[in-house]
Amino acid sequence: MDDRPGYDDLDAHLEKLAAAGALHVIDRKIDKDREMHPLVRWQYRGGIPEKNRKAFLFTNVTDAKGRSYPGARVAIGALAATPDIYALGLGRPREDIGKTWLAAMAAPIPPKIVDTAPCQEVVLTGDDLTGEGKGLDALPIPISTPGYDTAPYFTAGLWATRDPDTGIQNLGLYRGNLKAPDRVAVMMERSTLAGGGVHWRKYKARGERMPAAVVLGAPPLVAFTGPQKLPLGCDELTVAGALAGCPIEVVRCKTVDLLVPATAQVIVEGLIDTDSLEPEGPFGESHGYMALEEYNFSMTVTAITRRQNYTIASIISQVTPCESSVIKKVAYEPLYLDHLRNTLNIKGVTRVSMHEPLTNLRRFLFITIAKGTPHTEVWRALLGAASFTPAIGKFCVAIDEDIDPENTDHVLWAMAYRSNPIADTHVIPNRGKGHGPQLPGGAIDSTLLVDATAKGDLPPVALPKKEFMDRARAIWEELGLPALSPESPWSGYSLGDWSEEWDACAARAASGDWLANGRRSAAARSATAEPQDPARGIVSSGK
Repeated sequence: MDDRPGYDDLDAHLEKLAAAGALHVIDRKIDKDREMHPLVRWQYRGGIPEKNRKAFLFTNVTDAKGRSYPGARVAIGALAATPDIYALGLGRPREDIGKTWLAAMAAPIPPKIVDTAPCQEVVLTGDDLTGEGKGLDALPIPISTPGYDTAPYFTAGLWATRDPDTGIQNLGLYRGNLKAPDRVAVMMERSTLAGGGVHWRKYKARGERMPAAVVLGAPPLVAFTGPQKLPLGCDELTVAGALAGCPIEVVRCKTVDLLVPATAQVIVEGLIDTDSLEPEGPFGESHGYMALEEYNFSMTVTAITRRQNYTIASIISQVTPCESSVIKKVAYEPLYLDHLRNTLNIKGVTRVSMHEPLTNLRRFLFITIAKGTPHTEVWRALLGAASFTPAIGKFCVAIDEDIDPENTDHVLWAMAYRSNPIADTHVIPNRGKGHGPQLPGGAIDSTLLVDATAKGDLPPVALPKKEFMDRARAIWEELGLPALSPESPWSGYSLGDWSEEWDACAARAASGDWLANGRRSAAARSATAEPQDPARGIVSSGK
């Protein structure tokens, strides 16, 4: 009797990718700290057309010190290297992605609790979590931006938390900075009202630590809900159930009162401090710059449960396009179109497009308007798009149907010849700063609306340093992967806002000594800092 749930786990999804010719399986040794992400990065900076991009599965993983990880694999690009890979994980044709999401959000299905689960075949607690080579240190978590990142990071981890007032769970996709075998720091973004961050403030007011669980290698249908823009108070597991057409099987964690997907690969359980924050970062972010060191939440790990043999999913982010931007673009654009057309009942809107290369979707929105649409509707569409979410829509441009929103030159052409700045632009003040490096002086941002129908020092560019990309390119060519045509920028470089201290931290991380960076940030914990306060001027007290 087949007792599998009616949806794919990560391993079954990888088998489908392989059958579709959409998976590179790399069996040679690959260093997760210096080679893995740079190797996959070449797929996006090497001139390879989107249709030829694939997911990567690494079966022989080592770290910078030569340590291996028996029974473990790492998958990168398996969720959204391309829209077609995303569609395969969703189990729907690419053209149906939008309506599939809308239908799922309208008819959620509660999860089903089970007693035993693949994700709890191995249970590690207590002394099994402490000491070098144990706990988090025993998982093959890659370094995303060698040369700049200061430690391995969870990039595809879904953080489960529970609202202490309502009892409703939230699953959010947040970056997780490994600090010690039993400690990880997490950034739950303040500017976008991340559900986990909202919950943290409630626990802080109660004087309690916040239970949390990080889901690594979730079934794709569950993984897709993490970055999706769902309302606060919506349990992502119920929407995942609707996507699957059946309840998602969940199991209760071993040390915290949270439910997690039973067919996940690895679960990291813990308690997040509410009485102090820890320096976290730097980390190469999808806005294209290094997110600099700042104060964020710190979780003490209470358990790690996993399959006997498991696969870690890692999302490639940093400069876009990348997996991080694809996984958002295919889901966000239909939501915006539905909001304008059906919620606001605006006439004449035919498409909403998010500019992806380098700018990462959030800054530029292009709204396609049908010919003959009243002028008032054009401005309602611009205002409606700019106000839908707090972090998206810094520049909103209305264009005609003959302008290709995926071709920036087309949009500039429309702005150059179809708009008069004094009459066809409007600036809205008091926009949130959103996700990215701060403007000089930390000024509050604004929004520029453009009817195109008939800006000091910055952090380094978030790509691995040249030496790591060169090394990865040599491996790429050794493996006989498709010929590269490098696109600028293809490696990271400093733009001034970077310190010798962070360089030293990154160098330690790339040498496998990231635990020293965790000890450094532990020594600089603060009971007075606010989440995401800058953490500058910290000096290593020793290795």
